Order: sequence, then C-alpha cells, then structure tokens
Amino acid sequence: MSSSKNKELQKLREKVKHGGGEQALEKQMALGKLSARERIIDLLDNDSFQEYDMFVQNSTAVFEDDRKEILGDGVITGTGTINGMPVCIYAQDFTVAGGSLGMMHAKKIIKIMDRALKMRVPLIGINDSGGARIQEGINSLAGYGEIFYRNTMASGIIPQISVVLGPCAGGAVYSPALTDFVFVVNKISKMFITGPEVIRTVLGEKISAEDLGGAKVQSQISGNAHFFAQSELECFDQIKRLLQYIPQNNRVKAFTADPLPPRRNDIENIIPQDPREAYDVRNIIECITDNSEFMEIRSGFAPNAVVGFGRINGESTAFVANQPAVMAGVLDVDSSDKISAFVRFCDAFNIPIVTLVDLPGYLPGVDQEHAGIIRHGAKILYAYSEATVPTVTVILRKAYGGGYIAMNSIHLGADSVFAWPDAEISVMGPESAVNVIFRKELMAAENPEDVRQHKIQEYKKKFASPYVAAGMGYIDAVIEPSETRTMIAHALKVSQGKIKSAPDKKHGLIPM
Repeated sequence: MSSSKNKELQKLREKVKHGGGEQALEKQMALGKLSARERIIDLLDNDSFQEYDMFVQNSTAVFEDDRKEILGDGVITGTGTINGMPVCIYAQDFTVAGGSLGMMHAKKIIKIMDRALKMRVPLIGINDSGGARIQEGINSLAGYGEIFYRNTMASGIIPQISVVLGPCAGGAVYSPALTDFVFVVNKISKMFITGPEVIRTVLGEKISAEDLGGAKVQSQISGNAHFFAQSELECFDQIKRLLQYIPQNNRVKAFTADPLPPRRNDIENIIPQDPREAYDVRNIIECITDNSEFMEIRSGFAPNAVVGFGRINGESTAFVANQPAVMAGVLDVDSSDKISAFVRFCDAFNIPIVTLVDLPGYLPGVDQEHAGIIRHGAKILYAYSEATVPTVTVILRKAYGGGYIAMNSIHLGADSVFAWPDAEISVMGPESAVNVIFRKELMAAENPEDVRQHKIQEYKKKFASPYVAAGMGYIDAVIEPSETRTMIAHALKVSQGKIKSAPDKKHGLIPM
C-alpha cells in the first residue's frame, strides 16, 4: 500500500474515532458519561475489539438540505471477547447526531445482530440515543422495526443484553424490553415511552425525566431493568460477571469452573425456631453455592422473590427462592412475573434450576385480584411445567395451597423434591385450617385457645407433616438441612442426561 493511501486511511480512522468532535465529547464527559468507544473498550477484554462498518455514512433524508456526511452514522459496531467469550456489540454514540437512529445507523445494528445470530454468540447493545432521526422520516421507523424483529428471532437462541447509558425513549425502549437482561446506571439511564414534556403537554402533569424513567424507577418499580449500578464501570463489571454464568448460545452449557466448598456452613442455624419469624433466604443459598457466591437478578424489584445464579460443584446453577424477609415470601403479580421470566430464560439456555420454598401462598386482596394475580400467577405454573432442564426443589419451612403447587412441585414436573424435617405442606396454614374446620367446636369450648392449640398440633401431625407428603410419593426424601447441598448436587448430576419431550405444536400460549 502506498504511503499516501495509508495516511488517508489513518486520517479517516482518526476522524471517525473522534465521534462528534472534541466539544461534543467534552459535553458527554461533563454529564458523567463515557464516550461510546470508551464504553466498548472498557467492557471488552484488552485489545479484543474489532470494529466493522467504520466508514458507513448517513445517506438519506426527507429534505435535501438535511443531507450531510456523518461518518459512522452515530453507532459503533463490532466483535470482541469478554472473559474470553466472543461477543457481538454495538454502542450508540450520542456525540454524533444525538445517537439518533437513521437508516444506515439501523443497518449497522441489524448487520451485527445478524452476525451474532449466525455465529451463535451473545449480543450486547449499548443504548444512548435521542431516538428516531426525524429528518429521515419513515426510514427511522423501518429501522426500529427491523431491530425488533431480530430481537425476537434471536430470543432463546443467543443471550441478548441491553445496557442503557443515556436516554432511551419512544420506540427505542422496545428493543431493550425484548432482550434478556437490561442494565441501568444511577442518574445516567433514562427509559420511557413518552418524555416529561409530552406528559406535561397532554396530561398537565409535571415530572422530571429521572422520576419518570430513571434507573431507580426501572430497577425498583417497573422491573424493566435487571441490574442497577452506581457507575458505568460498576455496570461493566456486572455484565462480565453475568457472562460467567450463562452460555454463548442455546446449544451449549455455561462455563464450568473449579469446584469450591461454600464459605458458609451455618445452614442449620439460619431459620428461626419461631415459624412466624423472618429470615433472609439468601443466607441459605450462600450455604449451598460454591464459595458462597450468588449473583442476584432484579434484586430491587419484587423482593419477596429471589432469583439469580450461583455454582454447585463448578456448574452454573439457577436459584429461585421465596424471601420470608419480605411479605413472608408470598407470590404476587410482580414476583410471579419475575420468577416465570427467569425460569424460562434458564430453560432456554440449559441452566439447571434449584427452587427453595418457604411461602404461605399467593397474596390475597382486592388490589391483587384486580391487578390480575390469576393471570400473572399462572405464568409460574406454565414456566415450570414447560421447563426441560434439570429441576430440584427443596421445601425449607412451609408450602401452602397454590404456592406449594406453583413453586416447582413434583406435580409440575420437578425431577427431585426434598423437604426439611420441620417443613409444613398443606392446603393452608394449620392455624387458618383449624379456625375453619373446627369453628363450631372452638366457639362451644370452655377454653377455646387450649382446644385451638391442641387441634393445631394435631393438624400439623396428620396433614401438614412432610412425612405425609413423602408417604404419598410427593416428596422424594426428607433431609437434614446439613444434607441440602449434597442432595442437590447429586440430583443435578444424575439429571444431566434428562430428556423431556413436549407434544408436537407450534408453540404454547403462556398467559399474558
């Protein structure tokens, strides 16, 4: 290559790498944000990024006066590795035309999405955009539609991760919503269908962008975000950690690490003797997982349920648990959505599921009924029934009514079900059951409370004891708490070759 041609190439590369120019980059920095290129470099392994379509230019606009050269067209695309795992990645560049999506911008994203699906590697999208490029008219809308279609086609085949590091409004929010995991950063991420100005104009309501769709709103109230971070670098560390637990695609298993014993060994002392007293179920999980490590997902949303990843004997394992420390661990609308979505992801990507049960059932009340607890609660039943990966259930303390069935009971296809000796399994709690069954007898008794306590103990022994369920074959074994990790590990090992065939059909219809 001649020196002049080489110099021209280097000059063009430098021009593209400067994005929207020094002034625009300084403004981005002043907002506490990294540039699009810095984000990619910080997230990927050192020297692993290979950029594609660097010289793609904006070439369409509704009006001739709006036609101008935008090298790279506001988005950086390419491939690299994270923890040695190949990934496809794109990052919208807010310093170039506000990261707005035009036809060529969309084509670059579509091309890297197609590459990710063809190569069967994870796709990471970093969103920081002012939305559709109005000057390009319907071409912008067409671009969004093409992206949404590919999100859907790739679902369940490759992991899709969205990182919202700036505004993400209007139609742009639907791509993250179609992906598997959404990451947000405090004071930086914004997601909403219509912004504060539209709401003020149409409804007369005043609200800030942060209060409308900021990171805390998305991770704690709406549940649209799975991970919340205080900084972009913390967010990138979360992504790197997540990718250690999930596979490249739906045809392989996740990375296997060296087995490690748990650092915690106090599993027998975590649950209080008083059955009404709360405890943190994450302490139980830490007694089961390798090195007592657990990566919780959606920790701020529906905290009455806990979901996340750990390892057992080096193998990536999913955990679903009721959280007695919040609302006694009941199932409600939000926790039902949280559990069912997580179970379906794990099933799609060959990650075995361990379910830890301690709940009084579904949450009663007018608000829940009107919010559709029947429809949402059914999603858990569907997700577990549909699952084909190895599944193990451990009933820790109580499992009443529909909650017993929903939390991966043997009736929904659990491969192994264990219960601790003090576990209670029944249609409803012994106290409530006695009040219903012996109402007249209690009313006529001279000392109703003594009679009530006697009947409660009798009910526990005859109907709620784990040995009753074990005697009917609904529980495989009653185990000591100290045996929990060993029994789970054995059950998962013997289930590795599990084959579960479904009836021939196009697809099921999960309750929406």
